[in-house]
Amino acid sequence: MEWISTLFEQYGYFVLFLGLFAESMALPFPGELAMAVSGHMNNLGSLSIPLIIFYSYFGAIVGTTLTYYLGYKLGTPFFEKYGRFFLLNPERLVKITKWFDKYGDKLILVSYFIPGLRHFTGYVSGILRIRLRTFFFYNYMGGMLWVLTYVMIGKIFGQKIEEWLHIISQYSLAVVIVLVVGVVIGCLIKQNKTAIINWIRRTKSVK
Repeated sequence: MEWISTLFEQYGYFVLFLGLFAESMALPFPGELAMAVSGHMNNLGSLSIPLIIFYSYFGAIVGTTLTYYLGYKLGTPFFEKYGRFFLLNPERLVKITKWFDKYGDKLILVSYFIPGLRHFTGYVSGILRIRLRTFFFYNYMGGMLWVLTYVMIGKIFGQKIEEWLHIISQYSLAVVIVLVVGVVIGCLIKQNKTAIINWIRRTKSVK
């Protein structure tokens, strides 16, 4: 944690932009820890929350957008042959593709919260030729939720950042399941809005 604080002291907000961009490209950088530390540094008066959120979010979505473009343009044959240089070996590519087959495009929304998935979601979304508008919607919304979550963890829990990040990593699957269930319920309500309204009206008329 101290070494990240030192980076912030030397380079300021660009640590967030370049770090989150690099992590989105599947390069090693502890993005969640960096955002949490920056949130804590706001309590110390050295960083601004709006700027923390802006640089973190901008770095993340620029990185994932670029990986989508690379996946779309280069395609499956390229990544099957050279994917190991992007840490996206054939086995991992097949595994993530199966997840998309099982959960659909909405996997993009929660992928930021799943370690080992968010780094490759852009690549695989492009490879699978997911519609650009769909990718933008879920990716940009998920990115904002992810950034806000970890920045506020740092602001609220301060010195206990590492302890809380450890707890969250243990229960990240449960968090993802809750998010997925919430999205599914929301979609069902939206699709059946008229039927639900009619049912409520009939229930009231019976009473």
